[in-house]
Amino acid sequence: MSPATTLPRRAFLKKTAAGGGALVIGFFLPGKFEALAAAPPAEPSALNAWVRIASDNTVTLLIDKSEMGTGVTTSLPMLLAEELEFDWRKVKFEFAPAAPQYFNPLFGLQGTGGSTSVRASWEPLTKAGAAAREMLVATAARRWYVEPSACHVDDGAVLHTATGKRLTYGALVEEAAKLPVPSNPTPKDPKNYKYIGKPLKRLDTPVKVNGKAEFGIDVRLPKMQHAVVARCPVFGGKVKIFDATKAKAIRGVKQVLQISSGVAVIADNTWSAMEGRRALEIEWDEGPNAAVSSASIHKLYVENAEKAGAIARKDGDVETALAGASKKLEAVYEVPFLAHATMEPMNCIADVRADGCDISAPTQFQTFNQNTGAKITGLKPEQVRIHTTYLGGGFGRRAEQDFVAEAVEISKAISAPAQVTWSREDDMQHDFYRPATYTKLTGGLDFHGWPVAWKCRVVGPSIMSRFFSGSVKTGLDNSSVEGVVESKYAIPNFLCDYVLTETGVPVGFWRSVGNSQNGYITECFIEELARATGKDSFEFRRKLLEKAPRHRGVLELAAEKGGWGKPLPAGQTRGIAVVESFGSFVAEVAEVSFNKNSGDIKVHRVVCAVDCGRHVNPDTVAAQME
Repeated sequence: MSPATTLPRRAFLKKTAAGGGALVIGFFLPGKFEALAAAPPAEPSALNAWVRIASDNTVTLLIDKSEMGTGVTTSLPMLLAEELEFDWRKVKFEFAPAAPQYFNPLFGLQGTGGSTSVRASWEPLTKAGAAAREMLVATAARRWYVEPSACHVDDGAVLHTATGKRLTYGALVEEAAKLPVPSNPTPKDPKNYKYIGKPLKRLDTPVKVNGKAEFGIDVRLPKMQHAVVARCPVFGGKVKIFDATKAKAIRGVKQVLQISSGVAVIADNTWSAMEGRRALEIEWDEGPNAAVSSASIHKLYVENAEKAGAIARKDGDVETALAGASKKLEAVYEVPFLAHATMEPMNCIADVRADGCDISAPTQFQTFNQNTGAKITGLKPEQVRIHTTYLGGGFGRRAEQDFVAEAVEISKAISAPAQVTWSREDDMQHDFYRPATYTKLTGGLDFHGWPVAWKCRVVGPSIMSRFFSGSVKTGLDNSSVEGVVESKYAIPNFLCDYVLTETGVPVGFWRSVGNSQNGYITECFIEELARATGKDSFEFRRKLLEKAPRHRGVLELAAEKGGWGKPLPAGQTRGIAVVESFGSFVAEVAEVSFNKNSGDIKVHRVVCAVDCGRHVNPDTVAAQME
């Protein structure tokens, strides 16, 4: 078998599952980073998604994405069920193991992020479902000695249209598995969709309500020990010396040992481990960041904002345009470090043995988990098995490896399964935060009040240089300026540069990353420019977005539905904004009031318009917008 990088552009796998007849269909859609994949095994199994149809007429989908509240365990079965003409509520699913065949084709590894779950699964799942449907129809047609065109599928069965003869998928599956897989199956015409585009209830709601859903913190293994870790309160600090005498005296505490991130207390239960941690006596070597503070970071940002940065976008001649502008505005926006604060505490279970390692975790990046386990244990990556659970919130935090590494280190040291649990305090103090940034803006307006120049300098730390070492080679982290450089406002002279400034505070991916702050900052400064000329906030944006139809579309729809320009009760006002992020376009109109005496702001109503392109379940879209 040739390496993953030379596999056909579209490759299907069909085989008979062990233990009985089953049709197993997958679809491989390589992305730009296929070279990261290991060479596949003997069979061509480099697939993006797996579909299992068993002889008992059950359909199982192996989901290679993590369910962290975004609805993928509903939307992905909907995609498959649509093509199979199968009751979507009866499609079973399992979280896929960690393996190269489940690499996300949009970024070349197995993980969930970048708003890619549906985008990366749409084509593989619809083609896999269509291929399975065509094979089942062909099998039934052959049994009935008719043409496949004389048959149709409905509710998990193939029917002969003229006679009404009916065979379930389960009755056909063993024979169908022997047919060649269609190389170019024909998906359904969207006008015939029964599920896609319809607001359907989520399949995971009942098990989350009744407590049957298994989150990472729910996992229990035989002989499992519970652990918590004491970490240095200063980022980058290390243990100098520690005394575990008092900790070991706590009932239930079994061991205390030093690991890479600090001192671990292992006990019969989490509470005893936490009590043992409170009793620890530790002297820390606080390291080079001991003197870092909010004030020192602010001072560093202000100083660096006066330096030229790596150019992210340059249109025209900004300096000349500003010099000739009728009016200039300047502004500085500062945003703080933000923690993810996931609802479920950070946790992980590892079971390290001589012949392998099992990791059960609420994780977003299975490939990283596998590599982490292999590095710490010395095992081969394929010997590290990842069991993905439900996630009680992710937002990028569970792409990190600190909580996984701790569990693996501890299990290896104690030769038993170990569950590491973080407290809320641990999580807030030892997160990988959304970067704090300092953004300096200058805008120039012409005689008629329209922008002729936009200058933006972003100062802050880099996520990519830490997460993907060596990826930032010219001083420009594109994730730090997203939300600015893609601006579609028709401003002829545009400059955005970036001054990479490390602070000693660990940073990581946080929800929409740069868009979350830069989209806000861009819209605020556009508002300042509009108000400086007395122009209407909506009309100002609308004019500048004449050549950006999707931005303008949601802007106009939000304004219409939000009653822009209509009278409001005394003391209330409206605001409007439009932002693009990860392929979706969103505009909102907010009705608010401000109490000058108390300083309170009250939001009375928010109207949202979203264009996310083709969508599976509008109910999920609405939930995320809300």
